[in-house]
Amino acid sequence: MSVKAFELVPAVEREQVMGEKVRINIECIECCGVHLYLGTNDCFIHHFLLEERTTSKGKLAYNAQKLLHKYLGLKKPVAELKAASALERLIVLCDSTITVVDMVTLEPVPTGGTKLKGVTAFCINENPVTGDAFCVEMAVVLARRRAVQICTVHEDRVQMLKEVTTPEQPCALSLDGYNICLALSTQYMILNYSTGASQDLFPYDCEERKPIVKRIGREEFLLAAPGGLGMFANAEGISQRAPVSWSESVIAAAVCFPYVVALDEGFVTVHSMLDQQLKQTLSFRDGHLLQDFEGKVVLASSKAVYILVPLPLEHQIQDLLASHRVEEALTLTEAAQRNIPKEKYQTLHKRILQQAGFIQFGQLQFLEAKEHFRKGQLDVRELISLYPLLLPASSSFTRCHPPLHEFADLNHLTQGDQEKVQRFKRFLFSYLHEVRSSDSANGFREDVDTALLKLYAETGHESLLDLLASDNACLLADSAPWLEKHHKYFALGLLYHYNGQDSAALQMWVKIVSGDLQDSTRPDLFEYVVDFLSFCSNLDLVWRHAAWALQKDQKIGVQIFTKRPTSEEKTGQLNPDDVITYLQKHSQALLLYLEHLVLEKRLQEEKYHTHLAVLYADRVLGLISRPSATDDQLSAARQKLQRLLKESNLYRVQLLLSKIQDSGMLLLERATLHGKLEEHDKALHILVHQLKDSAAAEEYCSWASASHDQSYRQNLFHQLLSVYLDPDVPGGAQTVAAVDLLNRHAEVFDAVRVLKLLPEEWSLPLLRPFLCGALRASVHARCTSQIAVGLARTQNLQLQHDRLKYRGGPILVSEKKGCQLCHNTFSEPDCACLPGGTPVHIHCVAKKESVSK
Repeated sequence: MSVKAFELVPAVEREQVMGEKVRINIECIECCGVHLYLGTNDCFIHHFLLEERTTSKGKLAYNAQKLLHKYLGLKKPVAELKAASALERLIVLCDSTITVVDMVTLEPVPTGGTKLKGVTAFCINENPVTGDAFCVEMAVVLARRRAVQICTVHEDRVQMLKEVTTPEQPCALSLDGYNICLALSTQYMILNYSTGASQDLFPYDCEERKPIVKRIGREEFLLAAPGGLGMFANAEGISQRAPVSWSESVIAAAVCFPYVVALDEGFVTVHSMLDQQLKQTLSFRDGHLLQDFEGKVVLASSKAVYILVPLPLEHQIQDLLASHRVEEALTLTEAAQRNIPKEKYQTLHKRILQQAGFIQFGQLQFLEAKEHFRKGQLDVRELISLYPLLLPASSSFTRCHPPLHEFADLNHLTQGDQEKVQRFKRFLFSYLHEVRSSDSANGFREDVDTALLKLYAETGHESLLDLLASDNACLLADSAPWLEKHHKYFALGLLYHYNGQDSAALQMWVKIVSGDLQDSTRPDLFEYVVDFLSFCSNLDLVWRHAAWALQKDQKIGVQIFTKRPTSEEKTGQLNPDDVITYLQKHSQALLLYLEHLVLEKRLQEEKYHTHLAVLYADRVLGLISRPSATDDQLSAARQKLQRLLKESNLYRVQLLLSKIQDSGMLLLERATLHGKLEEHDKALHILVHQLKDSAAAEEYCSWASASHDQSYRQNLFHQLLSVYLDPDVPGGAQTVAAVDLLNRHAEVFDAVRVLKLLPEEWSLPLLRPFLCGALRASVHARCTSQIAVGLARTQNLQLQHDRLKYRGGPILVSEKKGCQLCHNTFSEPDCACLPGGTPVHIHCVAKKESVSK
């Protein structure tokens, strides 16, 4: 694929070389800075000064000023010219002889007596190894010799350093450091003249076609290979680049990174070293010479000289982008890094990536576009600006100049194709979401979030609520009308709330719940509003909307208060007393709120427990007096009352008792209240004789004694037994109930007391379960006490043993044994012992302790 990489610009006109001589031909060229040297077939060297200038159209042109020409006097063509600028010398090959002349005067200079004759080719080492800045290293090929001579050219002499033999007669060569790349008569090879190591490359017939050996960089060469290929080889003989495919008739080649320029009989071709593709072809007849000199490519016919001027890489890249050849443009951009200052390259690279991203964006290649936008650090507003009305009206953004793309907006891109419109919008969704979660949006977060909100609202995207519920920078002035336009009233309420306008948010939601506005985003919006109010810190708003919520549904509306922290938990919250006062007109809500305080929050306040118990009792009494009440309703209400009466110890018992005293149905509740007053006899009398429920009586005993010791429990069950056995009540003693009680709870009773209470006429088989249980319990108690006594004795014995053990053996004291502290002998048996049993004087120990204190 073509790209204009070079322009062919005339440098030296035909008349400047030939004059009026028709048969003069250019044989070789050399360029050093602004100095151009030509060698002709009539043994002349021509010296020109090249001056660059810029035309009115901004293009580069050259003026060649002839300074001098010099006849060498050998009557042979000048075959080769090489400049040694550090020495101000020009090395000339003419008539198989190397001569050194002055670069300015073109006069021969002495070479110290060394004559290099019979030379067929030579080259300069552009990567010298001697380290001497005032000499030039050179490799020379001699006729009819299988060898290469390594020489150095000094200001006043030529000195041979080394001769290296070769397998065949060399035809052409190039030198880099110690490495010589040779074209032999039948093959190419690389030879290290320092180590002697060599590497054969590939065959080539020098007689059939002129070989090309060109150094293109450090330890890298370009060679003309069979089949019309330009092969690359490094010093190890390895090709690290793919070959370029040029003409079979190539006669010369040059390199101007990243391009390889080749000359054949009728054309100049330009190939990329990056992708090996043909980029440009220039028609050029009678081409004779092609060489590169420090980035300048010089082309010559036999009569004139031209310069191949490379177009700036930036222009080439822009041309590629204009042709939508994105990958080629990016490859060329990366290759340009070596030729452009770092800061300038970074700026250029980012811009090219951004342009490439927009090209692929326009082609719906969204994955590639996203990657290029990310690497190019695109200002995301460049992308948002393509979507009409998405940028906030207050945004100060203006598009980059020169522009990064050729699109006016999304309408221009899609031409009314709605499917494409949706694809572009989906891409913006994902891209803005990624940008928002990274640091790329820093500095213009408002533009990004507002654009996202508008996109979500316009398309009905589910992420709209997530955006508004999270930390965001959506602009209220731009976003509110947009949400209202697309009927996203619930989302508008969230936006108001995020911006601290809770009153406006609640007004919006209340209108939706009431049906004044249509928005089906949340079917449970009423519950959401109630939940919102339960956590709202603005108490005025809470009181203002509580009546509306309770009027709509007391059971749900009361959650405004039940879900809120109480004043004991958080300062500044609603006081329960205030709430109870407020709920007096809403009986169901009041009951639920008191249940919340007493049963859930476990507040230990007598007034709350009493109030709830009274409401429970009123509910039960009301159901009893209402004929239409069902048994299930009454049973559920009584269960709540009974549970509270049993579990709570804070309500006013006498008040509740007086309230239900006259109800003949609430005997169980009355018994519970008598139990709270420790009036167990009354409670048991009600349960046994009025309610006639033995199971309830036994359950009462277990409940009433649950928080007491075993003795209290035993007395309560004995009291129940006495009630059963009382003969003075109507109906007489309840023998069956008493027997069942004894047999079921034998472990609770004192058998001796029971036997004293029982009538003598009762048979033992009737009480067999009770007696067996009592006997078993007695035996168990006796065995348990014996075990406890035995364990205590064992423990005591173990303690005595340990005491004797720690007392140790006897301590021997005599008049011959000395104290370890004062080293005096003992005069009396009284002593103290140090750890380990060592005897010391008592006064020595006392003295030591006083010193340590």
